[in-house]
Formats: sequence, structure tokens, C-alpha cells
Amino acid sequence: MASSSKSKRRLLIEEEDEEEEEEEDEDETAEEIERFDDFTIASSWERFISDAEAVCRQWLADGPKNLVEKGAERLGSQEKLCRVKCELKYGKKMYCMEYHFEISTMGKSTYWDHDLHNLQLSFGVAEFLVIAPLSASGVVLDDPESTKLLSAVAIALSNCGSNWPAFVPVHDPSRKAYIGIQNMGTIFTRRFEADRIGSQVPIRLMHLEGLYELFLSKIVLDSSDFTASYIKVHFAMKLTYRTPPYDYDDEVDSSEQEVRESEGETDRLARMKTQWDDDCPWTEWYSAEDPVKGFELIAIWSSKMFEGSLEMAELENASSFDAEKWLLYPIVSPTMVDDSIGKFVGFASQLHLLVSALELSFDAQFLEDFVAAENPASDNSKSATAVPPPTVIDRVLKELFHDEIQSSSHVDVENRYSRAIKGAPLESLFAQFCLHALWFGNCNIRAIAVLWIEFVREVRWCWEESEPLPRMSSNVSSIDLSACLVHQKLQMLAVCIERKKSRNHDIIDNSENKYQKASSSKTDLEADLHTEPRDDKIDRTDPKLFINCSSLRSDVHPNLEETTTDLSKDAKYAVPSSDRQSKHRERRGSAGVVPSMMLLRSFQEMHAPYTQDPPLMTEDMHEERLHAVEALGDEAGFSGQLERDILSSDMSAFKAANPDAVFEDFIRWHSPGDWETDETEYKSGKNSDWPPRGKLSQRMSEYGNKWRKIWNEAPPLPVSEQKPLLDPVREGEKILHYLETLRPHQLLEQMVCTAFRASADTLSQTTYGDFKQMRTKMDQLYLTLASTLKSVQGNQLSDVSELTGDVRQLCLVFEHIEKLLFLAASIHRKLVDAPRLSEAIFNDYFTFYLPKMGTSLTSICYDKEFNSRQPVRMGERDAVAHLFPPPTANQSWRKVLSMGNLLNGHEPISREIIFSVNDRVSDAHYGSINPVATAGEIEIHRMYIHGTSNDLWVALSVTSWD
Repeated sequence: MASSSKSKRRLLIEEEDEEEEEEEDEDETAEEIERFDDFTIASSWERFISDAEAVCRQWLADGPKNLVEKGAERLGSQEKLCRVKCELKYGKKMYCMEYHFEISTMGKSTYWDHDLHNLQLSFGVAEFLVIAPLSASGVVLDDPESTKLLSAVAIALSNCGSNWPAFVPVHDPSRKAYIGIQNMGTIFTRRFEADRIGSQVPIRLMHLEGLYELFLSKIVLDSSDFTASYIKVHFAMKLTYRTPPYDYDDEVDSSEQEVRESEGETDRLARMKTQWDDDCPWTEWYSAEDPVKGFELIAIWSSKMFEGSLEMAELENASSFDAEKWLLYPIVSPTMVDDSIGKFVGFASQLHLLVSALELSFDAQFLEDFVAAENPASDNSKSATAVPPPTVIDRVLKELFHDEIQSSSHVDVENRYSRAIKGAPLESLFAQFCLHALWFGNCNIRAIAVLWIEFVREVRWCWEESEPLPRMSSNVSSIDLSACLVHQKLQMLAVCIERKKSRNHDIIDNSENKYQKASSSKTDLEADLHTEPRDDKIDRTDPKLFINCSSLRSDVHPNLEETTTDLSKDAKYAVPSSDRQSKHRERRGSAGVVPSMMLLRSFQEMHAPYTQDPPLMTEDMHEERLHAVEALGDEAGFSGQLERDILSSDMSAFKAANPDAVFEDFIRWHSPGDWETDETEYKSGKNSDWPPRGKLSQRMSEYGNKWRKIWNEAPPLPVSEQKPLLDPVREGEKILHYLETLRPHQLLEQMVCTAFRASADTLSQTTYGDFKQMRTKMDQLYLTLASTLKSVQGNQLSDVSELTGDVRQLCLVFEHIEKLLFLAASIHRKLVDAPRLSEAIFNDYFTFYLPKMGTSLTSICYDKEFNSRQPVRMGERDAVAHLFPPPTANQSWRKVLSMGNLLNGHEPISREIIFSVNDRVSDAHYGSINPVATAGEIEIHRMYIHGTSNDLWVALSVTSWD
């Protein structure tokens, strides 16, 4: 073993020697070709400088625009900063040199631009180089090596005539330490240094006064130096506050509640201490994670000048409301952009499961096949065929049928585009069934089949017991044909139950009335045998009563005899002489007198009858009639035949309510357009009130008119004695047969459409303020649902995979809208008193999330971070401050040493400070020809401090001319 390892080492050494000999031969060949020796790059350090110089010259020559076109990497959320890099060899080590530059600089970047690179913010530079070793740590651990490396890059940049600052990461990676250098001309040089204190931060450095003295100590050699009192220090500060998470273990003391300045503040505190979606419409089905985990508030002080440490101490005790600018942005949950399966639970995730059930529904003919244990179709999804226990089924059925249901108008909560989806209204029975099915078990086909069978059994129980069908109105004049067929059937079944129940009551009442009449007649007969008839008793059925009434009417209308004569002369109004003297007959089924209308023959007031409603028909019944019309080939005649029963019923009811009526009276009441009035008689002023001069229209006066034939055949019967146009028992049994024998794919197709519509209608009830972007997206969702689900509604079974694929894509669109709606609701609830600010924050996130809302299955913006900040106006600061409720007694003891500048008792989570000192220079004094030195005033000292009570990071830059 030892000999073999030695032989391998010898082979490797020989191969390396051969490679070095080949490289030396190539160098000698190149020197022979060029025919000169370059002794300036004899060492590896000089070759490294030369290589770095060549790369920098190429980057300078290309410029930012060409570098972007060549594929420079964009950094930051706003992608204003770009980066290019190359690898360089120095001795036996490899280094990576990166050039960071901005695409366009529209003026100087502000101190606190959130899209700045860490080195830009720390040292106040715009473009820079970073050179680091290609190692696991990525830092230079050896001080001589770092100094030598930085010197080499500085020489390369000087040879190029470039003023780019160069940085080298040093020390341990956790310290985030850098050293750097920048050549600003022939004389000026800027040096950079940054380091971090990760623990045990001195107490004096936690306060502004101590940090101010630390900066002065870097300027003067002695803290007692008199020159320190004359230095004018420019100061800028940025404080970041984060809303505290609510701890449910904490309770608000009653004493604290009494101290509240107003009831409004207590209400806001109570609202913040409840679950964020307690009053949202989806909480009936699931609880959503709050997409806004909190807010970060940034308070900024800028462009201030101080001459002593006492002023810094006063500023530390100042209120955050004194800051020049407030910026606010939400801390968004990662689930908002993470598309991993199982990360997001909502309507969209359950709809995705329902589509899987739809795909399996084509494998069987009956729903009972999926319930059977030996069904092979159920083996397709063994991992998702669990059915909840009977107790869960009973609970679902109890909520659907037996719980008290608050009556609400589902039309009010529907979106204006909701009816374009052929589903069922949100509050209807079938829509609630579909929503329950989404959460029943894991929404697999077997669980749906079990729930549907139990659902139909409960519907049959309502039918057999004549119990009203819950969530379905029985007082409808027509079936909603825009809804799915199952909803139409249930709607019609509710009407059939009501009518069957009414008919049963009528039968019972009639039998009781007959019994009461028989007993009362027997009693009257016995009374007549023992008593004499009374003279004052009036027989209202006596014909003389009608004659007397007619004579009274003739006094009021003196032209009655003339009118009667005219009507008798007209052949159309001719009646037998036996009927000319009207005999009073019993009037039945009258709904009241028709204003200003009298019967033509008897001159009695016309009564409107109670009539039967037209028979209700569902969509499939209409289709059956159309098919029958096509089969008979006589559409007009068949349509008239279908309406014959309705017309005959109306005529019978009219005859019963008006015993002395003629066909012309019925036309005047039922079809006024077919009665042509003679206007000349009325213009003459003669007989202006009576009789109405007119005649039937041409179509009604034709020989063999069907309406007159039906009139002659119709018996005078009120509605109560007529055969109903709709047989509730027969139609009800047909509906139950349909529900019990419904094919699985037909049920699932209607469930998919209804579930999408009901889920969207539920979400549309969410209160999210006046967010125009969100409202537009909700309208677009309905239009997308309507267009995509048409293929499902049309029963197109040619390509099941294509059908389900489109609906699965629709689930992704629905999920994006659902997430945005959660965000809109959360932001609105938390900033209800600042509507402009809440909408502006939502619009920022909407713009960030918009690229993700395509049809691609891959995440587009998952690798990005939302950090857009929205400025807070002065009038909105109170609303934002309420996001930071005062800490409770249990929370106060947890506080660490405070850094000052508290906001409602909360200290900032981080503090960033920039101290700087400027000095005026001139070319005559320093002898510089570089344009940078002629600026008049330059920043000679700068210190950036980023710290908390447990972490402090300091970056110092010093400009010198020595």
C-alpha cells in the first residue's frame, strides 16, 4: 500500500513538472515572437497589478451602459445598482474583483436611500471595487496580505486614472470588517475602515452623547484639545421602530385602561388584541395567517449641525414626532410569495383538491361506486380517500338544514359579474353544500360522494314531511335559469313542497267545512220545524234583488236602456232573450273590482279573478319543450297548445268571478290591446261614460279563433276548484329522482362552478377600503372565472385532461387574488384612520407582486424582498403611532437598556447615525489639479454608526493630503 501511494505521488510530481516546463516553453516562444523582455512585471505581484489594471481599463472603456448590455448583474429591489466581476490570480491564490456601479444617477443619492449597498451607505461612495479571495470565508485573514492586496489594486487604479474606491474584507466574517482606499487626485487620499462589536457594547456608546465623543476622538489626538470645541459636526440620524407582536399571555390592567385618554384609543387597542380576521367573511370556513406580521417605522433627522455634546443629549430625549420624515412599510409574511404546496391554506387550496375530484369523477357511473370499498376507482388516490366519521357528517347536515339561518339577501353581496358564472347564489342550499364539501375531509371524491348521498336523503326527508327546504325561497315567480341545474331543481322543489303542503291543508279544511256545513244544516232543519220564518229575512240569491239593483243603477245612468238596445241590435252583442234579464248567480274567486270597468251585457262591475301562476320550469324542462317543438315541426301551433292550459285556467277563473261576462269582457281585461275603442263617440260628448264603444281586433274576431273556442269550452271554476297547472307531487318526485341518479361528473362539474362562484362571493364581502387596484382585480377575477368555467358548464367531455388543466390554472389565479385580498384587508384594518397611506402601501406591494400574477407555474419574484417604504404625512402620524400601543406591565420588565428616543414606550430596534466634518480646500494651497479637489468643500471625516443595544457597527473614512 505504501509503495503504491508513493508511486502515485511521483506520477503527480512528474505531471506538474511537465506542465511547468510546457508553460516555460510557451513563455519563451512568446518572448521570441515579441522579441523583447518586459522586466516591469517580473514578479507575481507586478503581474497581478497588470492584470487588474487591464480589467479596470476595460470596465472604464465600456462604461455603465455597455456593461449592462453585456450582462451586468442587477442588485437591489429597484435594480439601480449593478455588478460585474472577474477572477484574478495572485501567486497560488485566486481572487474575485467586483465592480459596483449605478445605472443612472439622477442627482446625488440621499443618505438613507433604502436601496443603497451597505458600503455605499457606510462610506458615502457611489461606485466602488471589492476584491476578496475565492475561499469559503471570502475574507482576508492575514493583515500583510490584505495591505499588499489593497496596495496592488490602488496602484492599478492610479495607473488607469480612476478615482474608484477599493475595499478588501478582512478579519473574521462575522465582524463584517473592511479596509479601503481611494485616490482622489495627486495629493488627496481617502482611507476607509469598518468593524463591528458583536457583544458587550459599552454603555456610553449606546447614547448619542457617547457616540459624538467617539467621533471627536477620531479627529483630535486628545479629547481635551481646545480645537474640538470649534468643530462643527454635521449630523444625520435614522431610527427604525418595529411594531411589537401581540402576546396573548399579557393582559391589560384595569388601571391602565382608566388612564386611556379616550375611548377611541381603547377601541383601537382592543381591535389590535383580537385575531386579525375575526370579522372577515372567510372565518366561517378557515382562519388565515395574517399576511402583515407588523410594520417598521423609520424616523429620519437630516441636515443638522451640532457644536457640543449637550445638544446631542437633548436630541436623545426628543420625541420621534420631531423627526423631519417618517417612512412606513409592512413586514410581509413569506407565505405571500412562497408557492410551495401546503404553505397557503385557503379557498384556492381546497378548490385545487375539488378539481382533482372532478378528474376522478369520470371513472364511475354512479356516486355509490365511489363509496363502495371494492371500487377500483377509489384506489387511484389511496392516500386521500379518508371519509370523516359520522359525527362530522351529522354536524355538516345540521348546519345545512337544522341550524337557525339568518335571512339575508344574497343579491346584495354578489359581485356585478357574479351571475355570469353558472353556479348557485352564495346563501343558497347548494352553494353552502359546496363550501362545506371543500372542507369535508380532504375534499376527495369518496368524501364528496358520501356527503352528497346524505344530503339527498335529508332533502327527501324535507319532501316527505312537507318541511320547508332551508336556504331556498318558496315565493318565487320564476326559476333562476342563470344558475346551475341543481340549484334550479332545489328551487323548484321548495315551491313544490310549499304547494303540496297548501293542498294538504286545503283538503283538510274542505273536509272540516263539509262536516261543519252538514251539522249546521241539520241544526237549521230542526230549528225550522219548531219556528216560523221571519219576514225580515232577505234571500240574497233571489233574482228580484238583482232587478232592484239594476233599477237603481238606471236612475244613475239614464241612458242604460239605450245602451242595452244598442248592444242588442249589434249582432256581436246579441244574447238570448232568456238571458237578457240577468239573473244573479253566485260570484266565486273574486280578487276585487277592476277600476272603471263594467261588464258589457249586465252592466255589473267587473271583478278580477284569482288566477294560477304560470307553471315553473327548469332549464332541462325548457329544453324538452324545444325538442318537442322541433319534433312536431309546428312551433307556433305547439306553443299555443302549451299555453292552452294557462289560458283556459284564466278564462275559467274569470267566468267564476263574473258569471254574466261575455268573451269581449275577458278580452278587455286580459288583452286590452285586442279591444279597439271607437274614439269618435267620445269626442261627440254623447254617452261618454257608458257604454264603451268598441270592437274586437281583427285576430280575435276571425272565424274559428282559438281563444273564443277555449272560452266556450272553459267551465266557470275558481282557482280553488281548478286542476293545478303544476302538479307538485309529480314534479317533486321527478326532482328527487334527478338528485338521486345524478352522474358523478355532472355533480362535480356543477360543484366546481358553484364552489368558485361562492368562494369569490365570500371573499368579495371583505372590507378593504377604497383600494381601486384590489377592486379592479376582483372584477377581473369574475370575468376570468366566467370565461374559463364555460367549458365546464358546457359539459364538454372530449378532453378531460385539457379541461382539468385549465381549471387548475384557474386555481393559481384565484390564489394570487386571495393573497392580495388578505393583504388589503389586513392593511386596511391596521391603518383604518389613514386611508391614503394604507392604499399607497397596498399599491406598492401590488406593483411588486404583479409580475407573479401570470399563468406561469414558477415563482417570479420569490427571490426578491419587498422593502418599499411609503412616506407618512403629518396628519397621518397619530394613526401610525397607534400601531405602537404602550407596553403592558408584563412587557415592561423585559425591556433592556434603552437607547432613548422612545415611541409610546418602545425603543428603536436599530439606530443609524452619520457624523461628518467638511473643510474648504483650494488648488493653490494643496497644489492639486484633480477636479475633485476644486469642489470647494470636501468631507474630510465621516463616521457611520449602525447599532442596537447588543450590536454596534462603525465605519470611518478619513481624507488626508499627506
